[in-house]
Amino acid sequence: MRGSILAVGFAAFALVTGVASAGTTQRELPIEQAVVHRINEVRSEHGLRPLALSSSLTAAAAQHSESMADLGYFTHESQDGTVFWQRIVQFYGTRGYTGWSVGENIVFGSEPLSADDVVQAWLDSPPHRRNLLSPAWRELGVGVVSATGAPGVFGGDDILLATADFGVRHSSRRVPKQK
Repeated sequence: MRGSILAVGFAAFALVTGVASAGTTQRELPIEQAVVHRINEVRSEHGLRPLALSSSLTAAAAQHSESMADLGYFTHESQDGTVFWQRIVQFYGTRGYTGWSVGENIVFGSEPLSADDVVQAWLDSPPHRRNLLSPAWRELGVGVVSATGAPGVFGGDDILLATADFGVRHSSRRVPKQK
């Protein structure tokens, strides 16, 4: 590993109402895309379907990574104390769905960190590994920030901070009874 991983964080939340619940190398991709690609490779290696890239989960993940890097904190809750799932749902709407779930992994470390380093840190932590390899997820968004002289808990260090937000939404489509 080129950088040293300093910390990882994991969160998962489920809320269900009404129902039970390609060929491009990572070096050629921006880090966010490389992390998505690596996550889907790992899922494939474990017989799981790949996750679709979600623009709304990507926006949620990017906003959280930027906020943590700018304000110098490292936690799933927002700086104002908003719990992670409430923050994500502001981006990942639930209107029109009968159930939904979201989860989140975060990590930071000294630069340089590769997509392999980020995903390996999550794989090495049992709760993060469960999130990465959950068959329940259908969508994914990743936000990565590189910060020079990051404040607060980062102690002025140069860091790379990554957030992966996972999601699934369910809709109930009733099939009319045939007579």
